[in-house]
Amino acid sequence: MASVNKAIILGNLGADPELRYTPTGQAVTSLRIATTEKYKDKSGASQSRTDWHNVVCWGRLAEIAKDYLKKGSPVYVEGRIQYRSYDDKEGIKRYRTDIVAIGMQLLGGRPGGEQGQQEAQDMAEPAVPAEDDDLPF
Repeated sequence: MASVNKAIILGNLGADPELRYTPTGQAVTSLRIATTEKYKDKSGASQSRTDWHNVVCWGRLAEIAKDYLKKGSPVYVEGRIQYRSYDDKEGIKRYRTDIVAIGMQLLGGRPGGEQGQQEAQDMAEPAVPAEDDDLPF
């Protein structure tokens, strides 16, 4: 049976992108993206709730994110959800949910022309290391 693992988010960056390289030279950028839901509670008062999403970009997509995005930038991201665990510095097992980006669309205008925008829109699925050992975080 076929299966689907797809996430689509449209939100704003909560911090500047963090670009790193794996020991094999693969570019990887981490993004924190906020999405806000607005709704009315039972009494009719307007409420909002913000969720934060961890997004990981690989390869050329990682470099584009670093070059063209900054804190507050609006961005549309498509990717797949990935769950993982790791041991922190104190040896405590931690769990993390990431969206591994396979494409993004830069929104809201930016200086420097349209080339980066088009490259980001045309990105195919980036090459992701086969083993989690290459992850720099």
